[in-house]
Amino acid sequence: MNAKQQGKQEALWRNDFGDDYVDRNAVTDAHLAALTANWAQVMRSMAARRPKTIFEGGANIGLNLRALRRLTDARFLALEPNGKARQRLIDDGIVAAGDLKDGLLNKIDLPDESVDLSFTSGVLIHVPPADLLASCRELVRISKRYVVAIEYFAAQPTEVPYRGHTEALFKRDFGGFYMEHFPFLRVLDYGFAWKPLTGLDNLTWWVFEKDTD
Repeated sequence: MNAKQQGKQEALWRNDFGDDYVDRNAVTDAHLAALTANWAQVMRSMAARRPKTIFEGGANIGLNLRALRRLTDARFLALEPNGKARQRLIDDGIVAAGDLKDGLLNKIDLPDESVDLSFTSGVLIHVPPADLLASCRELVRISKRYVVAIEYFAAQPTEVPYRGHTEALFKRDFGGFYMEHFPFLRVLDYGFAWKPLTGLDNLTWWVFEKDTD
């Protein structure tokens, strides 16, 4: 990402636009139930080696982590550029202050292989294409075993106008992107959360494991 693009992205999520996004993400029993059901499917392929440390990139108020807490007692770590969202994560006891990072995905302040699972959910779609590889590389770098992507899918890279902004939402085959650039990852599972049945927003998900053999 060049400096201009990075500045635009940071400004978008750190300021009023990001605050409004926080306000729209209400914690409801129905939504948490839907997320929990989806995560139960995602986590099936990790049953033999359940992650004890889980990192979310772009956690916002932690809806995914709240759902995951119903399924695991793992330690949660997160990265989130919006200050209002970070404070909510701390105030609600979702992530400990020392485990919460400020910043963007292209530079995650964690050591190599410091978590068992790193994931994004509806976040890679907001990463400009020029910065996508660096961001995925960071997510792979910090994970010692699993990488999960839960994102909007398109067969070809496609920019979509997003709440009056351009260069803010990009769909693609994120699973294929990981496989192309990180051949040492193997697919453990994948799936689709169809909105009419799940209540979730037509999300495609992939579970990868690092091939350490």
